[in-house]
Amino acid sequence: MTIQADAPQRVIDPDKLMSFVFRAVEEVGATLNTALVVMGDKLGYYREMADGRPTTPGELAERTGTGEPYAREWLSAQAAGGYVTYDAETHRYTLPAEHAVALADPTSPAYLPGFFQLAHGTVRDAPDILTAATDGDGLGWHAHNGDVHHGCERFFRTMYNGHLISEWLPALDGVVAKLEAGARVADVGCGHGASTILMAKSFPNSRFVGSDYHAESIEVARARADEAGVADRVTFEVAPATGFSGTGYDLVTMFDCLHDMGDPVGAARYVRQAIAGDGTWMVVEPMAGDHVEDNLNPVGRTYYGFSTLLCTPASLSQEVGLALGTQAGPARIRDVATTGGFTGFGTAATTPFNNVFEIRP
Repeated sequence: MTIQADAPQRVIDPDKLMSFVFRAVEEVGATLNTALVVMGDKLGYYREMADGRPTTPGELAERTGTGEPYAREWLSAQAAGGYVTYDAETHRYTLPAEHAVALADPTSPAYLPGFFQLAHGTVRDAPDILTAATDGDGLGWHAHNGDVHHGCERFFRTMYNGHLISEWLPALDGVVAKLEAGARVADVGCGHGASTILMAKSFPNSRFVGSDYHAESIEVARARADEAGVADRVTFEVAPATGFSGTGYDLVTMFDCLHDMGDPVGAARYVRQAIAGDGTWMVVEPMAGDHVEDNLNPVGRTYYGFSTLLCTPASLSQEVGLALGTQAGPARIRDVATTGGFTGFGTAATTPFNNVFEIRP
């Protein structure tokens, strides 16, 4: 029989306690602000303030066709959080130019509303995750609300627009030359097709197949390909990562989705048989180090949060349920690739939010 000793009495430092309490108050305010940013995005508050003109709540409400009490309280909350400035003499609020770039310009590489929309949608589905965690089950991507799907696409599209064509693809050995000449590309886990369409617009001689198991996302991708005028060189299909069509691909891409898969090793094996002998598998994953202590920073904290509430449940909902997690790190991704039959592995590029891996047969 094991006798458990009494836990030692812990001395409470009142100053440390109150410091943590006030930090918690700030955290609750930040949590509420996620919904407020989504509100400001959807109601057009940021867009109306993007020109830098100081505004009153009444003026903002009139220009956006919304209720003045909501505009008043929203503006005050944004001022308290430092998102807008407030002039106590004129009682007017201003959106700083730098903040307008991040909150009101969808062409900016720093555009953030999709990130907030993704977080807001993820938190709204937390009750389902609580149930799944209690039962040891998962929750599939398809089971989440639309803000998760659309917010995810908006957030990652910003990064793809900023880096994919100008930095990530050129960092891969010989890939751009193949794309310019005319390559066959499979974009696996393509979601709404942002990455597929961007590549198709940039390399008109190449042909692209985007695939995703989520049928509703594929419907959106097809419509956007038509809108972008690339439907003649892009095909979208509903298929899992272990079942997309075609072989002999010069390039296979996976953008921020490998860690979500229930069987990433099985996906790697499938890519290995679908890729050409001199082809390239580009895997873009969230920025992470190989150890927990490498990721104890604001980006890691955010990604661990998404991993708990979104990505790990998605993996657990599928066969195998390996649950790599959003912060898997290069070593675990390398292990997935080599176990799947690949021999070449390297980091081609990094950003504050992503690792870009170049994997060869």
